[in-house]
Amino acid sequence: MADNLGIKRSWFHKNHYDIPKKRIKEIISKSIMVSTREIINIKNNQMELRMYFFVPYNISPIQQAIQAGHAAQQYDFKYRDNFQTIDFIVNHKTWIILNGGTTNDNPDTPGTMQEIFNDILAFNEHNGRDVNVTTFHEPDLNDAMTAICFVCEEPVFNYDDYPDLAEYILSIDFPDGTKAKQDSYRIKRDSTYEELKELFHTSYEMWEKDVMGGSKNVFLRNLLKGKKLA
Repeated sequence: MADNLGIKRSWFHKNHYDIPKKRIKEIISKSIMVSTREIINIKNNQMELRMYFFVPYNISPIQQAIQAGHAAQQYDFKYRDNFQTIDFIVNHKTWIILNGGTTNDNPDTPGTMQEIFNDILAFNEHNGRDVNVTTFHEPDLNDAMTAICFVCEEPVFNYDDYPDLAEYILSIDFPDGTKAKQDSYRIKRDSTYEELKELFHTSYEMWEKDVMGGSKNVFLRNLLKGKKLA
């Protein structure tokens, strides 16, 4: 990489290269900025990624796959300079195509596809565009929204290594397996994340940060709950 950028080996100092000030903008323009967490994931090479899609229920299975493919192409192009996109394409490649229900662009009677997409937009607006997402509108179906596409990190879908909130609360707040834990088991069946957050605020914050890796993964896990394959 240093050779490609014309950076001399003699510029290397301990654990970094000393870059001439006049070349900083040039080198930044040719590089992909990554966060500390992404660097750790690269080093560990353990974080699985999957690309998820929502498609309408009322088109054929082959069309559902085709529409997902269209959305994936748009995603790969739009976020081509994003490290996570490159990591997914090179190292992972798994697609999960889910039943998104109905599609209807009428704002008075939106389809469930539109509701899902609007939920993502609302989350991004509140958090400064955290979820990268694309949609595809099929020209041969009156430009109907026929696919929603986004990438999920492993904590979103791996419930074994990243336990759900209720399981985490039961292990943290009731670790001894007493009757208190048994009486609280209804939490797992009946309560939403927001209800549990209200009841166990400190445990929720620990789970969101230490288990799930942030609010984006919590949002996406909740978004995918109960959804079925197309």
